[in-house]
Amino acid sequence: MLAKVLLSLFLWLRFAAGQDTPEPGAQPPISSAEGDLLFLLDSSASVSHYEFSKVKEFMWDLLHPFTFGPRDVQTSIIHISTTPTMEFPFDQHLSSGTVRKAIRDTRQLMGDTNTGKALSFAKEKLFSGEAGARPDVPKVLVWVTDGFSTDDISEPMQLLKDMGVTVFIVSTGRGNFLELSAAASQPSDKHLHFVDVDDLPIITKELRDGILGVIRAKRLHATDVTSSSFRLVWPRLLSQDSGYYSLEYGPRADPARRSTQQLSGALSSLLLSHLTPETTYEVALTPESNVHYFPTQTTSVTTLPEEISPVQVLISDSGPHSFHVSWAPVLDSVTSYQVLYGPLPGNSVKVLQVDGRHNSTVVEHLAPNTTYLVTVTAIYRSGKEKSLSAKACTQEGAQRSAERPALGQQGQGVCAACVQPPAWPEALPQRAQAASYRGPRIQAQRAGQTAVS
Repeated sequence: MLAKVLLSLFLWLRFAAGQDTPEPGAQPPISSAEGDLLFLLDSSASVSHYEFSKVKEFMWDLLHPFTFGPRDVQTSIIHISTTPTMEFPFDQHLSSGTVRKAIRDTRQLMGDTNTGKALSFAKEKLFSGEAGARPDVPKVLVWVTDGFSTDDISEPMQLLKDMGVTVFIVSTGRGNFLELSAAASQPSDKHLHFVDVDDLPIITKELRDGILGVIRAKRLHATDVTSSSFRLVWPRLLSQDSGYYSLEYGPRADPARRSTQQLSGALSSLLLSHLTPETTYEVALTPESNVHYFPTQTTSVTTLPEEISPVQVLISDSGPHSFHVSWAPVLDSVTSYQVLYGPLPGNSVKVLQVDGRHNSTVVEHLAPNTTYLVTVTAIYRSGKEKSLSAKACTQEGAQRSAERPALGQQGQGVCAACVQPPAWPEALPQRAQAASYRGPRIQAQRAGQTAVS
């Protein structure tokens, strides 16, 4: 017992001292990577001191094989708190020892979990020379979160990804899967990890390999690959005034469908959309300049199998005259959703039109203590449709119940939603057009939801 205590004390002291003693089975040094790696660290009061210290250990375990320097990897930390704070600029710590000491000396700030603010702050710093960031290297954001945020993250996160930043998310709490899946780079199963804070070492190698796949790519490469789109990212070789890029791409099996675009020399990334699922595309990017010669860069990208939506319908926030409907996933290939609803039994049906970018709406003007059949239909750009149905119950009284059951449980005012074929008890009458609702892109799950999958 004493030997175990002494061994634990030795390991803790070794980390605290910032020594570079090799660890058993340590990763060999990585010297072929170049990129700016930013950690978005939850430093708010929602994280315990123990969890904060475990995340710091995880950060160093993730980083220690990398070589740091102006032509290698640079790293920084931004705290999520009431006001976002940068712990140190990218170019301050350019050796393994100083990076380790900087992580060790990082202190928790407490405060609110204003993640959206921190993301907007990160967007400025990732492309700021004053913060030590470099203009012509891959950018990676690693967000470590307990799954809670007091402000919106969808818009600032999308802006980061639009600027070519690859986003990895590690959730150590009960994070909203829909929200975090949308926030991470695609495919989300490669960029999103759910793990208990004590089990962070389990994902270290997989996450490091994912980061390495981005910052080793110093040529044209693809990120955010989906069934109908991918983002091309390349080194900044030209400027607005020094030339332009000629882009050619198309399906490998059908050269006649190749497309050509002329792009501004100021660009270093581009989203290609409306692509065919499970198709390999050949891409060629040629920098055109009268100042320097640059060879054509090529890559091939295979889109993912076609996703289907909706595969899950959630009924929540039931009241006497309304309830909330949300669904997942949200796909680029869907132009709009139709939400049909009517009482059971009966043949009265109404429809809500929802923009394809959103995944929720509120159904209102309902009768109390009534069971409704709700059908969500996705309208694809191809003209195809996919439907999924659920049952929902309105409450009896004018007051909404303060006690809501846990996800998937029955209780007052919440009816157990069940998968139904997209059909109604009697033939559909003329569809009545109801109000259009443009809700938030991602709606956080709360206790009291009933899930259908």
